[in-house]
Amino acid sequence: MNLLLDLFLTFAKIGLFTFGGGYAMIALIENTCVEKKQWITHDEMMTITVIAESTPGPIAINCATYVGYKQKGFAGALAATIGMILPSFCIIFAISRFLDRFLEITWIAHAFQGIKIAVGILILDAAIKMLQKMQKKLMPRAIMLCGFAAMLPINIFSVGISSIILMLTAGLVSLIIFMIKKPAAKGGAAK
Repeated sequence: MNLLLDLFLTFAKIGLFTFGGGYAMIALIENTCVEKKQWITHDEMMTITVIAESTPGPIAINCATYVGYKQKGFAGALAATIGMILPSFCIIFAISRFLDRFLEITWIAHAFQGIKIAVGILILDAAIKMLQKMQKKLMPRAIMLCGFAAMLPINIFSVGISSIILMLTAGLVSLIIFMIKKPAAKGGAAK
């Protein structure tokens, strides 16, 4: 029961104190779940991030659900997911009750400008940590650089191509390369 409460409170804290959505939460999830609590490994965090991005739903909630499930099965997944969702729901519900008056308060408008900058820094921090932990092999780095090279002009020129298309393309390229290398490796081993 203590682990369920710990999962709930840990993800409630992440959900309460992280602004900017799932990508901003990745750095905090990794810091908490990998480094402090050691519930998952760095490799699992990278895998979770890729899978959570590829599946329906917010990335942070998918990550919380996986970590909770790994620790305590269905009950852990439920505790972690509710912990991640509940603070945001309560805050958004309270704001929506007073939204018109809330946004007219000058200091709140200025605070949200600062929060936007902090969110960008959190996302950049998560990206740098993932790059540092990425395999040092040529193929993953080449695919990452090609994805970055494609995403940059798409964002600069506001082209309507989803990042999901790029992820699926990168996955397809990796699969094709794997399928090509696999028979070549068997043929080389047979000789």
